[in-house]
Amino acid sequence: MRLFDDAALRKLEQLTLSADSVRAGVMKGNRRSRKRGTSIEFADYRNYTQGDDLRRLDWNVFARLERPFIKLTQEEEDLAVHILVDSSDSMNWPPAEDDHDAPDHKLRLAMQLAGALGYIGLLSGDLVSVTLFDSGGRRNWGPFRGRPNGWPLISFLEVNFRLLTNETAGGERRTTLDLSLRDYALRARRPGLLFLISDLLSPGDVRQGLDALLSRGYEIVLLHVLSPGELSPDLSGDLRLLDVETGEAAEVTLDPLTLDEYATQLAQWREQIETFCGGRGIHYSLVATDTPWELLIAQGLRRQGVVR
Repeated sequence: MRLFDDAALRKLEQLTLSADSVRAGVMKGNRRSRKRGTSIEFADYRNYTQGDDLRRLDWNVFARLERPFIKLTQEEEDLAVHILVDSSDSMNWPPAEDDHDAPDHKLRLAMQLAGALGYIGLLSGDLVSVTLFDSGGRRNWGPFRGRPNGWPLISFLEVNFRLLTNETAGGERRTTLDLSLRDYALRARRPGLLFLISDLLSPGDVRQGLDALLSRGYEIVLLHVLSPGELSPDLSGDLRLLDVETGEAAEVTLDPLTLDEYATQLAQWREQIETFCGGRGIHYSLVATDTPWELLIAQGLRRQGVVR
């Protein structure tokens, strides 16, 4: 199963990621600068990271310290890109008996967005980290930079998508988002541009986790992934609804009044999230899974100013 093809990836090569308020501290070598001209005046050193251009290595320092360092110049820009993907069971929708290759599968779209954003960052020379998280722990990739790491990133996402959507994998995968985000804020070393891709269907208050990330200096892009069936359920009659993460069941009767109340509650929930994000400078986008990922990148995130 392929999340991307060569033609789709080639469309990303002229794009870059942009952060307006993130705290830039370290600079690096091969990011395309928005400034005109290129300074050759020495500015600083930083540790070598996989994917760096070896021509920028300071061999004199390496000979003295036996550690690789990259030389930096004044106008070179730096951006650490963190991509967090909610991989809990609620993201594995439609369920296992349906087609995971269907374009409206939530986790599939989340992985495609993670791959596209990470690929753009790698080609721009950004330092990219990807984390898939649920109650079972984390699956981490990076931090890496540079074009050679593009296909390893795509492979990491494709392999884990197959594992996470395998109905025989067993076990329940829940996510308590606020705890996961607070933990990430404490553990991550370099704040930067952070993408959170999730349906936000989690116990607890995700706003606490987002505040923890903001307090550490991250610029956050929240991609709120919901399926058409969640936005506008096409259901009726007496049903037994099962929470895929907790296993709890509820008997309900879905009539027009109940569906209207659902629509009202959903709208209020989304409005609360969007208002919270707007007041804190978080880029918020509702992502419906029947929208192609290419359109979300090329139009939605460009309007947000996150992709250029």
